[in-house]
Amino acid sequence: MTAIQIIVGEPIHRRHLPATVVWVLAFKMISCDNTTVLEFHILAFSTSGDMTYITFIGFLLIYLLVVCGNLLIASLVTAVPQLHTPMYFLLCNLSIVDATFISTIFPNLLSITLTADTTIYFSGCMTQLYFFILCVDEEILILTCMAYDRYVAICSPLHYPLLMSKKMCIVMAASSLLMSTLNSLMFTLLTYGLLFCRSSEINHFFCEIRAIMSLSSSDTTSLEMVLFIEDICLVFLTFLLFMFSYLHIISSILKIRSLKGRFKTFSSCSSHLTSVVVFYGPILFLYMKSLSDHSSDEDKFTSLLYVAAVPMLNPIVYSLRNKEVKGAIRQIVKVKWNRF
Repeated sequence: MTAIQIIVGEPIHRRHLPATVVWVLAFKMISCDNTTVLEFHILAFSTSGDMTYITFIGFLLIYLLVVCGNLLIASLVTAVPQLHTPMYFLLCNLSIVDATFISTIFPNLLSITLTADTTIYFSGCMTQLYFFILCVDEEILILTCMAYDRYVAICSPLHYPLLMSKKMCIVMAASSLLMSTLNSLMFTLLTYGLLFCRSSEINHFFCEIRAIMSLSSSDTTSLEMVLFIEDICLVFLTFLLFMFSYLHIISSILKIRSLKGRFKTFSSCSSHLTSVVVFYGPILFLYMKSLSDHSSDEDKFTSLLYVAAVPMLNPIVYSLRNKEVKGAIRQIVKVKWNRF
């Protein structure tokens, strides 16, 4: 078997080509100089028969629930003056990010599930990767800002109006967006420079960066190192900040003498704590693994937790467990009802 036969998988006998030509062609195919694929194929989830339609309907319902729920929260915060507070301002930003996050991935996933057309052009894949990283980074940073908001509100309530002023909220939101945009652009450009000639099948349900890196014929050592540093700086350090904030929050709650006061204070941050735990669990599990362990079926289902479950969970925990949000909903419904 010749070098070309090994690469292409077709029977080519050595006598058909001179040995020098065979090895020169093989070297060029292996090095893949100035050559890359023009499209990828996203394998997504394997379904057949009736399961295809059941899976499609399930994904469609999740998508509609996430988008409608988060847009409802954002609309309520914008329309109701009682919700014009720092916590709800950050929640409004989080809702917009969640709606954008799932809209980056699920429409294409729905199309793949229904039509079985797994093709996505290279430019489209890079666009999806850009918005995916942007939304993940933005989600992490906004959740961090919300942790700081809860920390100041519970541990330093007298300084809360000064430390969480309207100007400070705008600066926090703008800084989070700027950092996320620059970071996403950096990783997209680094990934865009990779060469792909061995395979074009992405064993995931979207253009996830590690799944793409595993297909590249280029040396990805530098990109792996940058991604590892990113994981440490953005994911792990912000998680430590959450731990630090909530240790102080819990300490302050325990100093409250009445049981009712403790419960009321803790309930003000329980929704945020729930979102953090559900979001960071799969993130830490996936991105602390080595590159060789990625792109498995296990990773697909784990990724669904932070791609779909968290954006779907946020509107539920922030509405069903929050009296102010439920009061705003009743107020809007009452006004609309009286008009009719």
